[in-house]
Amino acid sequence: MKIEDYELLLKLNEIGTIRGTAKSILISQPAVTQRLKYIEDYFGEMIFIRTPKSLVLTPSGEIILDHAKQVIKQEQLLKNRLSKSSNEVHGTLSIACSSVISQRFLPKILGEYTNLYPNVTINLVTGISEDIRRNHKDYHVCITRGEKLKESTSIRLFDDPLYIFDTEPFPKDSLKERPLISFKSDDSMHELVDNWLYHHQHQIKPVRTMTVDQIETCKQFMKQGIGMAVLPKSVSDSLMDEFPNVALELDGEPVTRYTWVSYQEGILELPQVNAFINMLTRETFL
Repeated sequence: MKIEDYELLLKLNEIGTIRGTAKSILISQPAVTQRLKYIEDYFGEMIFIRTPKSLVLTPSGEIILDHAKQVIKQEQLLKNRLSKSSNEVHGTLSIACSSVISQRFLPKILGEYTNLYPNVTINLVTGISEDIRRNHKDYHVCITRGEKLKESTSIRLFDDPLYIFDTEPFPKDSLKERPLISFKSDDSMHELVDNWLYHHQHQIKPVRTMTVDQIETCKQFMKQGIGMAVLPKSVSDSLMDEFPNVALELDGEPVTRYTWVSYQEGILELPQVNAFINMLTRETFL
């Protein structure tokens, strides 16, 4: 059994379908089915019952899954011990990062990091902050937006003010009624926008809302005149002079998204993690 086989079992149990798992790990559905059959043959037990809607763990499967979790945990502990035993910065650095930060800032930071520490293997997962918070213990470092992780050491990297953009002006003395385009984000982002709109309902009234998957798609829809869009400064500074916009403020204070880097206590003993945190906290973002 390879460590990848144990990781596959955990992923199958997390997602619940062979098709969804294959899509998540970027291999074919038949390949996942074949690997699962090999694992079940290896243990001589059925691990999952295949129902029309999802995979269901068998009693034997529950035992095997517990074993898989322990194997992966021990593997990571071993890698961590080996990393600490060497003066050279190497090993694996696992990062979970908000999609906005991974698109806008992370390429430059990781480019500098890998130039300095070419022997470090980077494992990177990107997504919305809500999903990262749910599985934060699976990573050395988490970079999230909104609320900080309560069970971790968290450092606030920067504040990202929000602006509402449109191709049409924002009149001061009349009600603006336009479609609102939003992008897939965590609940805290939507709550900030909804709260601001509630307090400015005499100025701006969304006539309908459409949601797109990516922030870049949201920007392009706005630029084509399809509707208004609320965007953070970090991804919209190039739009400031080209399109009408209004800074989101409440009681004279800007409405912002906080960006945090979080990690578990003791993880800075790993040289590759410590080096990355130091580089991240020295970065000027806005």
